[in-house]
Amino acid sequence: MEFLFWRALFGFLIFDLRGFGHNFLDLYGFVRSQSVSTRSMNPQIVSRVCIAVNRASVWYPKRVQCLQRSMVTTCMLRRYGVPAKMVLGAQAVPVKAHAWTEVDGKAINERRDVQRIYAVWERC
Repeated sequence: MEFLFWRALFGFLIFDLRGFGHNFLDLYGFVRSQSVSTRSMNPQIVSRVCIAVNRASVWYPKRVQCLQRSMVTTCMLRRYGVPAKMVLGAQAVPVKAHAWTEVDGKAINERRDVQRIYAVWERC
C-alpha cells in the first residue's frame, strides 16, 4: 500500500512538472498513450489505488484538482491491468467542468451522481 501512495504522489508531481494543468492537449495525449497492462488484475487494486490517491492528495503540498486526480488514478489503474478511462464533463448551470475516472462505465472514487450531473465531453 505504501508503494501505491508514493506512486500517486509522484504522479501528482509529474502532472505539475509537465505543466499538464496548463496544457490540456499534452495531458490528453499522455493519458491516451498509457495502455492497459497485460498483467492479471488484482481484484482489490481499484480500491487500493483509490485509497492511495486519496492519501497522496492530502499530503501533496499543493491542492490537487480533479483533473490531476483523474489523470493519476487512470494511469495507475491502467498500469495494474484495469481498463480505466479518464472522463471529462461539464454542466450548464452553473457552468462547471469536472474530470473523473471510470471503470466498466462506473465512476470510481467520486460522488455517486457525477454521471448524472455532468454531460460527458470525452472519455480517454
